[in-house]
Amino acid sequence: MSATEHLKSTVADDWHAATTHAFTDALADGTLSNDKMAGYLQQDYLFVESFVRLLASAVAHAPTLADAVPGAQFLGLICGTENTYFLRALEALEVPQAGEAAPETKAFQTLMDEARQSGRYEIMLSVLVVAEWIYLDWATPVEDRADDLPFWLGEWITLHSGADFAGVVAYLRGQLDATWETLDENARTDVTKTFTAAVALERAFFDAAWSGFPVAR
Repeated sequence: MSATEHLKSTVADDWHAATTHAFTDALADGTLSNDKMAGYLQQDYLFVESFVRLLASAVAHAPTLADAVPGAQFLGLICGTENTYFLRALEALEVPQAGEAAPETKAFQTLMDEARQSGRYEIMLSVLVVAEWIYLDWATPVEDRADDLPFWLGEWITLHSGADFAGVVAYLRGQLDATWETLDENARTDVTKTFTAAVALERAFFDAAWSGFPVAR
């Protein structure tokens, strides 16, 4: 079992809850209300700045250029295609960007910022792996539904499924798997705590989205 598979196995309940969630089920079958999707996207867009800074820091801490290049390429995708998606989707749903982060959003922003400020590649990776792998796991089984949905639903699925995105997740996991082998027990404990916290926060974010974030107008 790889290090990332081991880490995932230690949070099986939260992982399953986050990747088979009522929110993403409704998103994939087209029954999610526009208000719930708008509130979700407003809050999720607030993650982009912290995520970009975290990913850029991870790229800077990668041990070699070969290790850094895939992360840098993914950074371009986040700043380009995904950022544009948010702007188009929010416009189509006739809502502005959110001005205030919900508690669940603030908690994940804090975790990302703490991981970046740690200066430790393995801690940065532990958050990045969770953030992207959970999305791959929920989106992949429903990727064949994307074309039949409004773009603000369907493109959110296609952004997080398919061979290219699976390759991003495989890259991030591979980096953490390789780094894990170099860590002492204390460092592995820190990674496990960060990974566990990130999964719990992803589940909490989906729970809050399903209840319905307040929509800024």
